[in-house]
Amino acid sequence: MRASSLQTYKRVCQIVVQASSLQTQLDCGTGMEPSNRIQRDRMLRRAVLAGDDRAWLVWYEESFDELYAYVHWRCGARRDQADEVVQETWLTAVRQVRKFDPARASFLIWLRGIATNVLRSHMRKQMTSQKHRETVDVETLADASADLHQAKQQRKQRGLRVAQTLNRLPDHYDEVLRAKYLDNLTVAQIATVRGETPKAIESLLGRARSLFREIYQSDKQE
Repeated sequence: MRASSLQTYKRVCQIVVQASSLQTQLDCGTGMEPSNRIQRDRMLRRAVLAGDDRAWLVWYEESFDELYAYVHWRCGARRDQADEVVQETWLTAVRQVRKFDPARASFLIWLRGIATNVLRSHMRKQMTSQKHRETVDVETLADASADLHQAKQQRKQRGLRVAQTLNRLPDHYDEVLRAKYLDNLTVAQIATVRGETPKAIESLLGRARSLFREIYQSDKQE
């Protein structure tokens, strides 16, 4: 990591351990009316741009777990890559916070958008170098620990295929699968959130699962 990026990341980490009296001055974002959420995010954005580290702490503490869960899902449960993507997402957020518009989306949704772009960049790099890695893996399997090594590589490759498959799904399919299998929402709850009928959500889930299987199997056969 470049020195400038490392310093920025250290600053974010330092924010986490600071006392945050600002948190007690703000309402929790959960269940907040849209107009109040926008006003609150605008207040935090102004504070961040003015150099108030406590405002970053509020955003960090409220958003980190959900952001990490989203990235972990999109990475196919590969924690090493999820850690890297989350770190890069926060670094990008720090650099681009002036572009955050609370009227267009919440801070978490804005973060997820950054994370999605970071993930796509990582996927492109991995797909470019995948053939070379597979050649190296075949040669490595010749040693005495071949079975154990092969098992680890198979798990890694499954995780990579899952991540690549999710990356190729249309956004509305990814969203409904995430709501069902990551957020553990019921069909009725998803329908309420999306403003659709439970029957429509069941149909959407069916199409999303079908396309996921189709893409996953085609990648496996290549």
